Amino acid sequence: MINKLLFAIVLTISALTSPTSYSLVQFHSKPSILSTNLPSGLASKVANLAYTAHLKAKLRGITHSDILTIIDYSMPSTSRRLWVLDLQHNKLLLNTVVSHGAQTGDLYAKSFSDAPGTHKSSLGVFVTDTTYDGHNGFSLRLKGLERGFNANAYSRSIVMHGAWYVNEGAHHVGRSWGCPAVPERLAKYVINTIKGGSVLVAYYPDHNWLSHSQFLRA
Repeated sequence: MINKLLFAIVLTISALTSPTSYSLVQFHSKPSILSTNLPSGLASKVANLAYTAHLKAKLRGITHSDILTIIDYSMPSTSRRLWVLDLQHNKLLLNTVVSHGAQTGDLYAKSFSDAPGTHKSSLGVFVTDTTYDGHNGFSLRLKGLERGFNANAYSRSIVMHGAWYVNEGAHHVGRSWGCPAVPERLAKYVINTIKGGSVLVAYYPDHNWLSHSQFLRA
């Protein structure tokens, strides 16, 4: 209750002064998994932004989960650029590769979109939804929370699923039609771990998103 009250005060102050001056991270003790025990490969800036987004989603009642998934699309697709974290128990649950859209780039992601038919990945803050068995097997629906960046994700069928063309240690990782596809052998575990209302943050140093996202600033 005290933490929620403190968050509300911070939000009020920031709204009356400078909306980009304060970060919730400054007013909340980060789990060690995002500070002193930062997982290998996860940049501190990306971790801070993702954690801020997670706290904002919690404050708004969007999520009650302590599972946080982070994708860093600034890294090459052959890198393990997806992390699943258990913030309550300060644990790294998984770190693996993840695809981006066919029209987003080849080895490196360069272009993003929320428009239907683009076959591009979307940036921003998502909340996980329900699972289903579809064309790509066991899959997880994602709801985009940011208009102009990912709000069409659900209608575009941007989902998490396993893919034969996504493998750790490969010299080339295949591309999807915009979905964050993971290795087939890990798909069931990843999906069952993050399903049902946890936050997923897809990061890229896009100036427009960083400047306008309502989840990255208090």
